[in-house]
Amino acid sequence: MSGSTHAEPTKYTEPTDRLVGRSVRRREDPRLLTGRGRFVDDIQLSGMLHAQFVRSTVAHGTIASIDLSAVREVPGVIAVFTAADLGLADISPRLDRPLSEFVPTDMPILAHDRVRFVGEPVAIVIATDAYAAEDGLEAAKVAYATLPPITSDTRALAPGAQLVHDEAPNNTLVDVAMFATEGIDAIFDTAACVVRVRTRTGRQNALPLETRGAVAEWDAKEEQLVLHTCTQTPHQVRTVAAQCLHLDERAVRVIVPDMGGGFGQKCVVGREEIAVAAAALRLNRPVKWIEDRKDALTASFLAREQTYDVRAAFDSDGRILGLDADVVCDMGAYSCYPFTAGIEPLMASAEMPSVYRVPAYRVRGRAVTTNKAPTAPYRGVSRPQYVMVVERLFERAARELGLDAVEIRRRNVITEFPYTGVNNITYDPGSYLESLDLCEQVVKDEGWYTAKEAAAAEGRNLGIGYACFSERTGYGSSAFAARKMEVVPGFDLSEARMDTTGAVTITTGTQSHGQSHETTMAQIAADVLGVDLAKVRIHQGDTDRIAYGWGTFASRSIVVGGSAVRLAARRLGEKVLALGAHLLGVGEADAELHGGGVRVRADHDRALAFARIAETAYLKAHLLPKDMEPGLTATASFDVFNDGTFSNATHGVVVELHRGTGRVEILRYICVEDCGVAVNPQVVEGQCRGGIAQGIAGALFEQVSYDDNGEPSATSFMDYKVPTAHEIPDVAIHHLETPCLFNETGAKGAGEGGTIGAPAAVLNAVNDALAPTGVELDNTPVTPETVQRALEQLS
Repeated sequence: MSGSTHAEPTKYTEPTDRLVGRSVRRREDPRLLTGRGRFVDDIQLSGMLHAQFVRSTVAHGTIASIDLSAVREVPGVIAVFTAADLGLADISPRLDRPLSEFVPTDMPILAHDRVRFVGEPVAIVIATDAYAAEDGLEAAKVAYATLPPITSDTRALAPGAQLVHDEAPNNTLVDVAMFATEGIDAIFDTAACVVRVRTRTGRQNALPLETRGAVAEWDAKEEQLVLHTCTQTPHQVRTVAAQCLHLDERAVRVIVPDMGGGFGQKCVVGREEIAVAAAALRLNRPVKWIEDRKDALTASFLAREQTYDVRAAFDSDGRILGLDADVVCDMGAYSCYPFTAGIEPLMASAEMPSVYRVPAYRVRGRAVTTNKAPTAPYRGVSRPQYVMVVERLFERAARELGLDAVEIRRRNVITEFPYTGVNNITYDPGSYLESLDLCEQVVKDEGWYTAKEAAAAEGRNLGIGYACFSERTGYGSSAFAARKMEVVPGFDLSEARMDTTGAVTITTGTQSHGQSHETTMAQIAADVLGVDLAKVRIHQGDTDRIAYGWGTFASRSIVVGGSAVRLAARRLGEKVLALGAHLLGVGEADAELHGGGVRVRADHDRALAFARIAETAYLKAHLLPKDMEPGLTATASFDVFNDGTFSNATHGVVVELHRGTGRVEILRYICVEDCGVAVNPQVVEGQCRGGIAQGIAGALFEQVSYDDNGEPSATSFMDYKVPTAHEIPDVAIHHLETPCLFNETGAKGAGEGGTIGAPAAVLNAVNDALAPTGVELDNTPVTPETVQRALEQLS
């Protein structure tokens, strides 16, 4: 269900003591901080073997021969398998679009005739320990007939370019012109001001602290493959594993233990865990694979590399008249499951107008395939890129028109809600103008404009930058269906169950990988039922225990999953109330939930604890009302059948550029955010700060580059520059609250906003500091070398 207005039956009112909105301590922390967490690599099973992958050493070529005879002679090696040995079906993500818009391609579990990026798995080595498996890799001999590698989007689209996939003309997997307002050319021809931004963003790695991994075993009693893996989407892994292994889905159980981050990289289905499962089935022994950091940097799913060429038209008062955009996303060698290569260009095309009233819009979005590791969603999914482009356009227009950079935004942000944009998306109420005004005021009150002037007098370069944006969250089935996905995510399910002691177990189809679901979901359920938080247990990440779920991505967990939890808890509460009232001899309207039990409204001394009521439900069924079934369980689902709910924020950044080194130092970072009802404000702030750190990383530090042969440059942290605590500033967070009106929690998503706004705010601040040089930077990451060259213009 969706569109709830929170109307409640007259017989049932929720307890008034509220946990939602309080910074309850994370229930996960004692276990994780004292070393009692259980991650994939902690799993030890009797007779367990270890796997590693023979990976391609060339970016593009056909496999001429595979000689694994020496591998089998390596001490400790038990087996080695190729694609021909395992006979697995390919992973086949699909969009329901014509070939002119989407070209389907398949990703084999192990490459069998052709390799398409350095690091692509060609064979799997199974040994008694991880070291022997590594030794086995050294003995493998694979010969390739190399083909010209495609290492950039410009090479991919060049006339006559080598094709990465023979079925994909022009190396284009997605080509969609989603919007084209009639008369847009005339708008640009007659506009008082037209500005243009061309930008390229670096390829990144999501870098979860825990790399990917899997342990697979066959459960003979249940006749079931059990796959322990660190995924954000366990049910989707189950579906694909069953398809690739030619098993009934019932015969596959996916279990997710504690997980050390995902950030989107783990919300797609990888090929390695399927190969590990196949090996376990073939050998009838448990098999473990843990990705090492080199493979994580070079062969895992990457993200972000995009090129934008965007124009904006403004009138003489600084009001935007139109956007005209061409978006090209380098998606690497394969589409990812289930989102396909369309995930980035379709996101950018659909949502680029962002928080602004854009009356005319034209966009073309393309996904090109190259000989690089494939792309998966990464925190923000195109929004850090298109927000950066749009915010640069406003900065440039402000300069051309002689307007203040904040004022031009103020004249264009959406202020009346609901607002249906030129992109056919309806935006629910938000605080776009309020967040912008408050952020600017905080920067002024802290004296940063004065500090900037004083620094200039001393010959120092300080800059102030802003980014105003929204984050679409809680995508439901209709939003994903609009992308024409063949597999349509959206809904979530929950079950609430009370046992004979009055303790409550809640299942959720979401999957925490650092978002504190054990705490926040319990807060939601405990509020509804009026029980102590310690009495509520959250279960997730087990496809046999949770009926179905779409996992955690796109800031959906509290918006969608939390709504399902609240509905299920409410239905359980209604059943408990009905039974408690019956046992107390009063009508349901005369009783209420309170303090872990049911009491009579008019006589609080007449009460029954949940344990007493639950004991009756299970152990004394003869005392139940005739129309009531034994047990205390309830289920619920929740979906969103509109355009979702939009969080929003404004970020303000102060930087100093250091002459001589070109170093960008962030002096101050201010975030004014509105994610609706914050179930746990401390958790929200953690999400904001973590997201901002990753956004700063993309703006200033991280980039995966390739040489002309398609060899990745970053194979360790010596080459891939990750910011440390020294480079990430303290972040001042100010909360606004505009509740979502159509879900059960009032919450909007908070998982990605920090990452979305940071690159634009940092880049704008850098350009403000560079203003005296006349140099403008539009590409990220902004390197010290680039900054230093610009500063030398002042010499």
